[in-house]
Amino acid sequence: MSCDREGEDPLSTWKAREAALYRVLPYGGLAVGTLLTLVTPAPRGLPLPVTLLLVAAAGGWVAWFITLHPGWQSRRPRMAVYYAGLLAFGAVLVVASPWYGYFAWIGYLHAFPVLSWRWRIAGVAVTAVLVATAQGGGTSAARSDWQLWLVLVLFNMIVAGAVVWFSIVAEREDTKRKRLVAELAAANHRLTEAARENEGLHAQLVTQAREAGVLDERQRMAREIHDTLAQGLTGIITQLEAAEQARDRSADWHRHVDNALALARESLTEARRSVRAVRPEPLETARLPDALAELGGRWSAVHGVRAEVSTTGTPRPLHPEIEVTLLRAAQEALANVARHAAATRVGLTLSYMSDEVTLDVRDDGTGFDAVNGPPSREPDGGYGLTAMRQRVDRVGGRLDVESEPGAGTAISASVPALPGGAG
Repeated sequence: MSCDREGEDPLSTWKAREAALYRVLPYGGLAVGTLLTLVTPAPRGLPLPVTLLLVAAAGGWVAWFITLHPGWQSRRPRMAVYYAGLLAFGAVLVVASPWYGYFAWIGYLHAFPVLSWRWRIAGVAVTAVLVATAQGGGTSAARSDWQLWLVLVLFNMIVAGAVVWFSIVAEREDTKRKRLVAELAAANHRLTEAARENEGLHAQLVTQAREAGVLDERQRMAREIHDTLAQGLTGIITQLEAAEQARDRSADWHRHVDNALALARESLTEARRSVRAVRPEPLETARLPDALAELGGRWSAVHGVRAEVSTTGTPRPLHPEIEVTLLRAAQEALANVARHAAATRVGLTLSYMSDEVTLDVRDDGTGFDAVNGPPSREPDGGYGLTAMRQRVDRVGGRLDVESEPGAGTAISASVPALPGGAG
């Protein structure tokens, strides 16, 4: 009813209610966990009196930092101490009884307002382990059936990681949108003062500029999401499905699970770098030929298909956007080979010429009719080749695709040889 009063700000009212819920939920988690511990049989790791004493201590910890001192939320070092204590209480209580997973879950909620985004990822990962342990029936169940516990941890980390990643995207997009709105408002004021008689044209120009900016950013984010998160999740699912089929072969099962974990970590790292518009990690630590050789080696180890990487001409530093374009083209081409080609061999050739650089990716797979397109497109309508072509076109290059049914596929990306540091 208060938000209906004259002069009341609905956004402020909503934020006040959200803050109140943020302060109350930890006590609810403690209450639910204690009630279920008392009335429902479950494995207990600690005596009940000790458990109740820990519950009281955890409630006091939350009350001191959150309820009694709400102004401390803006002090990141102090909140880091609070969050570390919250995780410690959650871990001990989950050991005491898996029902306290309801309290450990608060780690997800409190990571967002009290931690910076770098530490938020670590906090959410620890919380995912605690929640997975509680879901699996406690520490004793995790020790007896560690494979199930590992799957639960992996699932919670993937879901939590995706939520954190999208929250970071949303925060940065919100900041960028506010800055854009402020800049557009200032420009609108100046233009209105200078050309009041032409308000209609001015409004049209501002609208077009805003739509062009939004479209360009949307296309960039779509390409980056496809190149990082979508490909990573596809690889993780493939490895987990392979692990499920290799359940009776311990070595193969471990290999597929390790591959899935590595892909998850790599995808999360690349997703964060994409949001910040930073070059991919391989290009931060190596030159383009070395980054392609490392990519081919990793891909071959995961998929069991031989990938040969070679370089012709004299390698030289290129403009960062050129190198990123070629690396992303190689990643997408290899992803397509893994999904569709059923190939036994793949070759990548990077050719340095005087005025352009060409990346050729060839496979001996099933191929397709290059005129009419592949027989089965991706769920998103074949966005992989579209994103690759957009990237190459964006830097003034060209993408050629040659394929025949039963004769493999060849993809060639040619881009200008802009030197490193060029504008």
